[in-house]
Amino acid sequence: MTMNYFRRSLMAAAILGFLVAPFATSVAHAADITVFAAASLKNALDDAAKLYEQKTGDKVVISYAASSALAKQIESGAPADIFFSADLDWMDYLAKANLINTASRQTLLGNTLVLIAPKDSTVSLTIAKDFPLLGALGADGKLAMANVDSVPAGKYGKAALTNLGVWEAVSPRVAQAENVRAALAFVAKGETPLGIVYGTDAKSEPTVKVIGVFPEDSHPKIQYPVVLLASAKPEARKFLDFLVSPEARPAFEAQGFSVLSGQS
Repeated sequence: MTMNYFRRSLMAAAILGFLVAPFATSVAHAADITVFAAASLKNALDDAAKLYEQKTGDKVVISYAASSALAKQIESGAPADIFFSADLDWMDYLAKANLINTASRQTLLGNTLVLIAPKDSTVSLTIAKDFPLLGALGADGKLAMANVDSVPAGKYGKAALTNLGVWEAVSPRVAQAENVRAALAFVAKGETPLGIVYGTDAKSEPTVKVIGVFPEDSHPKIQYPVVLLASAKPEARKFLDFLVSPEARPAFEAQGFSVLSGQS
């Protein structure tokens, strides 16, 4: 693989990540329930929405992207009813802008952070203080991560590597993607030998394998809050109630999420 090819792949992923959210909302109708959700939620939330649609006949349109990108779009006036973030920071960001229905906010899900490699990789690592991550990348291999400055998965990953004492050494070799699913795709396609994603992402992609799980105390707790936006249509309340109900729980647990108490 040439460096030019890799750069083109990065650019394509960036364009895809930017387009995911606007495209999904462009096909929504006025009566549809529109959800902006973190990219890592796709498999589980698609399954939950399908159950809800079958039960109620309502239509749910879901727009997936990085939580950071979605929050910025909401701030800019993008029409949505529900925001489902992969961290508390971007939910707090919208709260400070008075763009959410604070009373409806619930922290619903938890996740793990894992190091992955292509299925046929021979890399073996034990994640611990000062573990030899740089050497495992080889002479010129990259480490795929979501954007470490803004995207929750990237922020969690940078925190973990920093706490484990390897961030400074490996940071020049990080290939940053627009969202965690784009980082997953780099590893799945063999474009990078290693990547950091959520445990649920790894579970969703059969062409990768988990090398190790980052210790919970190496990064902030991974939490997914969900909320009605201040401009939400009345029908959206029913879907939010469904998401936090026992009926939706199996859809999330099947993909590897932990279901939390629902407290804000």
